[in-house]
Amino acid sequence: MTALLRYQAALLLRSQRWLPPVILYAAALGIGVQGGQPVLDSLGWAAAVLLPVAAWLVRICVTGEPPAARGCVSAARGPARAHLACLLVALASAVVLGAAATVVVTLISDPVSTDHGTRVPPLAAGGAGLLAALVCALLGTAVGALTAWPLLRSPGRAVPALLLAALLALVATGSPARAAVDGLVTGSRSGTVPLPLFPLAAAALVTAATTAAACALSSRRSA
Repeated sequence: MTALLRYQAALLLRSQRWLPPVILYAAALGIGVQGGQPVLDSLGWAAAVLLPVAAWLVRICVTGEPPAARGCVSAARGPARAHLACLLVALASAVVLGAAATVVVTLISDPVSTDHGTRVPPLAAGGAGLLAALVCALLGTAVGALTAWPLLRSPGRAVPALLLAALLALVATGSPARAAVDGLVTGSRSGTVPLPLFPLAAAALVTAATTAAACALSSRRSA
């Protein structure tokens, strides 16, 4: 599995297809995060916009190989393991991106509540922001897994489905991503730092289930 992860990571880096989602994420942060803003509000924005970026990274990793190369890797290691490596590399990339953004946002933001009346511990806020980013990275990976090969083959269907699913994952009632982001925003109003442990557990379960389904289906489609 280690060799597969290294192969997929090298494929992603050398293709430079990661540049558009990273640039999009940086632009979204530049628009929604300004120095001196309340830290929890800014961390909520940074986590929310990570979700569609994570889904995009999944699509890049899943479609990064030519069909012949994918067939060779699947034959050598098994289609399920090959597909799992794609999803794990995409998830790891999103987590690294979200962690870097969390550190930057925590450093440039003002450690206060929304009304600037209550001080918020920066370290605790950064930890909560990191957990929220992890929730959104997991949900984004789940969205990408459900809207890319082998479930959806046509880009004409997959891309709109990805955008719609990412939006629903952010705004739908009961979504772990919405719960994590709302927790940061609500905590900013009261000056308390939330820990989105339940959304994190729910996001992990959803992502594990969708990943397992996508890997199982990849074996059937490759057979």
